[in-house]
Amino acid sequence: MFCQMTEKKTVIIGIGNLILRDEGLGVHVVRQLEDRELPPGVELIDGGTATMELLPIIHEAERIVVIDALRAGGEPGTIYRIRPEDLLCEPQSALSLHQMGLLEVLGMARQLGGHGEVAIIGVEPKEISWGMELSPEVGATVPKVIDAVFEELK
Repeated sequence: MFCQMTEKKTVIIGIGNLILRDEGLGVHVVRQLEDRELPPGVELIDGGTATMELLPIIHEAERIVVIDALRAGGEPGTIYRIRPEDLLCEPQSALSLHQMGLLEVLGMARQLGGHGEVAIIGVEPKEISWGMELSPEVGATVPKVIDAVFEELK
């Protein structure tokens, strides 16, 4: 049973696998956000690839911003702002390696009484292969993704 928090918070969750190049985008962005001044009540989470472990965090949050690589057929580096419902409506059009796990966790949190507002900021990857660095196209979007995160925090 999850206990209810006395103070609701906003969580920014970076999802991804750092050893698969652009797949690690969410974690790269969260690490860069660690050096920024964030509004009070905002918590950064390196979600890695373990989306099920995020259930208690998602359940307790009032607002959730997820950052992940997202294949939707656009040019590499295209930034998407979507809601979980958008992924459910078109399951074949937008694919993240963690999408289904994330959607399941969001659904479980709702069933347990969580009702946080969720925004997903996805970036079309170019390369999902062994390596620690982002492709130039995706790496160039990181400042824009950070700007999109701050827009969500307004």
